[in-house]
Amino acid sequence: MSSTGLPQGAVPKLERPGPLRDRVYEALLELITTRALRPGRHLVESDLAARLGVSRQPVREALQRLNTEGWVDLRPAQGAFVHEPTEEEADQLLTVRTLLEAEAARLAATRANGAGIEALEEILAQGLRAVAGDDVDAAVALNARFHAKVVDLAGNAVLAELAAQVERRVRWYYTPIARQRGHRSWAEHRALIAAIAGRDERSAARLMREHTEHTRRSYQARNES
Repeated sequence: MSSTGLPQGAVPKLERPGPLRDRVYEALLELITTRALRPGRHLVESDLAARLGVSRQPVREALQRLNTEGWVDLRPAQGAFVHEPTEEEADQLLTVRTLLEAEAARLAATRANGAGIEALEEILAQGLRAVAGDDVDAAVALNARFHAKVVDLAGNAVLAELAAQVERRVRWYYTPIARQRGHRSWAEHRALIAAIAGRDERSAARLMREHTEHTRRSYQARNES
């Protein structure tokens, strides 16, 4: 029987300082969003506690919080399992992401300065190297950084707060299709940078809308062949 806890090698360091329960929560959430702990996986408190080097109590508290937030399902008499997202959940989240980030791109085109454009171009260069090296984990992390930077350049605190709420779930959905999107995704990023640098609000919003829609459709079609 295979282990029902952490996969081999996936033992994150618990960041300090902060309450232990919060650090365990962050560690488990990172493992879930990166799919080191895949949807449907059985999460055993004792195994997780041993691997993280903590007692079962903070693990139990973290799992309860993750359950409240929809990352984990607690099933009576069965235990905790990583949530398996439905197609409807994914579609709703990725649709909201499109709305938020299209507006972020439009605002970024009105506000971005030279330093902001340079930051986007640096992330682009790193992303292209990650794709060329078939480093999916790095490509996923850099994709998240790119989108977060666009939101940051928009300069709207409320929009940034809303975007941050969906960012981790977007990463969760993006990971399975990152290799499939590959170079095309970063080519779309390059076009978006050009629109923002050119202060073309309409094109920036359109390109971001098309880009995020491509991700949504790729996720929907991931099992079709």
